[in-house]
Amino acid sequence: MTDAVNNTENAAVHIDVREIMSYLPHRYPFLLVDRVTEFVADTRIKALKNVTINEPFFMGHFEQYPVMPGVLIIEALAQAAGILAIKSQGQRADNELYFFVGIDNARFKRQVVPGDQLVFEVETITVKRGIGKYSARALVDGQVACEAVIMCAKREV
Repeated sequence: MTDAVNNTENAAVHIDVREIMSYLPHRYPFLLVDRVTEFVADTRIKALKNVTINEPFFMGHFEQYPVMPGVLIIEALAQAAGILAIKSQGQRADNELYFFVGIDNARFKRQVVPGDQLVFEVETITVKRGIGKYSARALVDGQVACEAVIMCAKREV
């Protein structure tokens, strides 16, 4: 067996929303990650969001043609990056938060609508002095809906 195969097998996890909430301070309606399915510390994460018509933003975006706002897809990618950063460190101290501090090269390629399942794939580019830079993309049915380079910073509060 190759190392790549072993790495893939070791990456599979099941992190449910209760554990996600132990890493992130976000709560309804702003917690945008439902589950983590793959995790390799300091390297990558794969997470899911099931998009339903019950999302509060669909009431105004748009009534006749509901579309998930792109800024919320970016926020969900940042939350997945935050989970990767925090879980890689083991846990988040009570006086620490990870803030979304930068975005580069954001592109939207496909609309996200009720009934879609977003798959977030985030890979670490660099981590220096508490600031992580991540390559992130959101997919629906294997098609890229959004991609960006995201930065998150750990700060004491």
